[in-house]
Amino acid sequence: MMPPAALPELGRAIRHEWILDWSRLTVNHGAYGATPRRVLATQDAWRNRMEAQPSTFMRLTLPNALRQSAATLAAFVGAQAKDIVFLDNATTGCNAVLRSLVFAPGDEIVLLSETYGAVANTTRFVCSTSGASIVEVPLPFPTADVSGLTAAIDAVLTERTRLVVVDHVTSPSALVLPIADIVRVCHAAGAPVLIDGAHGPAQVDVDLTAVDADWYVGNCHKWLMAPKGCAFLWARPDRQDGIHPATISHGYGGGFLGEFDWTGTRDPSAWLAVDTAVAFHRELGGAHLRARNAALASEAADYLADRLGTVVGGPRLGAAMAMVLLPVSGPFTKPRAVKMRGRLLEEFATDAPLMPHRDGIWVRLSAHAYNDISDYEKLADICLKLVQTDNSKGELS
Repeated sequence: MMPPAALPELGRAIRHEWILDWSRLTVNHGAYGATPRRVLATQDAWRNRMEAQPSTFMRLTLPNALRQSAATLAAFVGAQAKDIVFLDNATTGCNAVLRSLVFAPGDEIVLLSETYGAVANTTRFVCSTSGASIVEVPLPFPTADVSGLTAAIDAVLTERTRLVVVDHVTSPSALVLPIADIVRVCHAAGAPVLIDGAHGPAQVDVDLTAVDADWYVGNCHKWLMAPKGCAFLWARPDRQDGIHPATISHGYGGGFLGEFDWTGTRDPSAWLAVDTAVAFHRELGGAHLRARNAALASEAADYLADRLGTVVGGPRLGAAMAMVLLPVSGPFTKPRAVKMRGRLLEEFATDAPLMPHRDGIWVRLSAHAYNDISDYEKLADICLKLVQTDNSKGELS
């Protein structure tokens, strides 16, 4: 499908829209995102309005403004505003759900082996205080066959399963998971599902009504380009009772919106700027932008793997992130990957995560509107230098 002719030229032609330091190589939009100038301007305008008269703003302006932003975001992710509340980040949303549910000894929570570390830690904490246990479903990488994941999850569901937690897009391996199919089999077994969509909104298509999970948390500061501190929790209407924010405040007992919309004094300007972020995403092409970013990530991964003489990890599933194996020998430890990534940041002025897996250390690249193929040509040159010096120094621990 050809994009409309009115869409702006992307890549280098649009870099003026961001305040990124272009002397450095940024191919890691997936970690913290990058907020455009116009979205930051909207955030500043809201912040200035708040500081002009804080009491008037907090009491009279914010409640309606917050719900209007929720309506804009809800329309973008296929939901209703009454079912969406804002949070600081996706991990906060997972905490809200996991720490609101009641677990007991003998209960089981199903996680994937690729579950994001912070969410896995939250689950471990909940289990340590309740006596519940974790059942882990392996997601092998790099030959992960996500088509078999649904059956693998179905196979571990029992009458003791109280919750299934799955990612929409995995952080350590950039795999897009079949969340609608997973929700279907879990619900058939009577198990509710929490989806960690930290990397979902604006990287891949999101239709929360169609997916019909019990809870979905998503970040807006990543692919949607909202300011840092802008995330959301969506709860199906019949799953809102009993779900409380991580911070209990004046709204306790006031229902889903009443409790989450006010958890204490904070700067809500990141949430109120989401309207501008959604508008800018659409201006850059919306679905066409998402498809373009995914295609660029796939092209970049093939190019990088060819230059490094290695392979691309996992199936191509339309995400704007990809994994490429670095040509280094073992051991493939987290401390080594952290050290190598530190060198990328400090010595090579390059932002690209390195992920250790059993079979190697992988570089995760991202593609967004401001990237073009020349960025990954530079990345290949840098990775070759990194690997050469790493191997020559014998940094194997």
